[in-house]
Amino acid sequence: MTLGKNNPLRSVSWEKFSHLTPEEKVPLFCQENGWPYHVLIAQQFDRRLLDRVCNLATKTRKIAKTKGGMKFLQDLCSEKRAMLYFSQPSSRTFLSHYAACQIVGIKPAEVRDAHTSSEVKGESQEDSVRTFSSYFDMIIMRHPEGGFAEKIAWMLSQTDRPVPVVNAGSGKDQHPTQAVLDIYTLQRSLEKRRGGIEGSKIAYVGDLLRGRTVRSLAMLLTHYPGVKQYFVAPKELQIGKDILEFLDRHNVQYEITTNFESVIPDMDAIYMTRIQDEWDKPGEKTFDNSAYCLEPRHLGVLKESAIIMHPLPRRKEIPVEFDADPRAKYWRQVRNGMWVRAVLIMMIFDRDREIDRYYEDLMTE
Repeated sequence: MTLGKNNPLRSVSWEKFSHLTPEEKVPLFCQENGWPYHVLIAQQFDRRLLDRVCNLATKTRKIAKTKGGMKFLQDLCSEKRAMLYFSQPSSRTFLSHYAACQIVGIKPAEVRDAHTSSEVKGESQEDSVRTFSSYFDMIIMRHPEGGFAEKIAWMLSQTDRPVPVVNAGSGKDQHPTQAVLDIYTLQRSLEKRRGGIEGSKIAYVGDLLRGRTVRSLAMLLTHYPGVKQYFVAPKELQIGKDILEFLDRHNVQYEITTNFESVIPDMDAIYMTRIQDEWDKPGEKTFDNSAYCLEPRHLGVLKESAIIMHPLPRRKEIPVEFDADPRAKYWRQVRNGMWVRAVLIMMIFDRDREIDRYYEDLMTE
């Protein structure tokens, strides 16, 4: 879909936009049908949109099981091109988006090192992305500066050829596509084990202060009634006050604790994270997270219906002994990410109804 002059961001000044709350920004990122044009923040996703993404991801997975189905998918966006601009190290998120582009037929290109672009000559990052937008129909970007993807989306909306922007990780604050794939993983796993996400107990463990995946997921889970969230971390790495205030506004139950052992037996899902010391400055204190790691003995403590998740990469938070256990879902998360991101791309380009039609024909054959 090309919004052109109908792009709602086009009529908002940067001064006004930069002072809006995330909730006030949401309508500016959407198409007329309510689906995303830009994918920038977790607050864009209400329950209706999450259910739609999950439903389409399952349909897309089933369609892709046949050669004819894969050919159909690869023709959906075959006239489109995407730039993957990753100015922060990434392998999983980069390859997941790259594979998602291939599934729907988008031709991807990449810049993963500013030293290979004109930025080494002094070009601003904004000018670099503006240049990319001249060649490509979508910008998928990861950046160490929080809010930079939003800035780019606003900037490109002021042109006669706006292109959608997908935030693949923004500083320490947002990682919306990871959070959506986590919802899909939770929904598929927990509906088989306990009927769904609603009413479940979910613990986040580790570096929660700097874990943008946890921040985004905590917000999305407010759309599922009865979920109680547990934030398990040393005081120095505990979840930010802004997320707790967000949960309070949505009347969500949560508990903050430093005692990992005490919560393990009762959880329906445990979301492990690593220490994100890439944000540390030289000489800063390093954290001992040994008390926030699963151990082989915990296999006997976990509920049989529980699941274990991790955004990866892992260090010592989950021993390899867990990998073969049916409750370990972190490798499934990786694969789910490819399908969810393919769906988001199709929704941005208004191709999701073609998935519905093909799937209905497939089921009636």
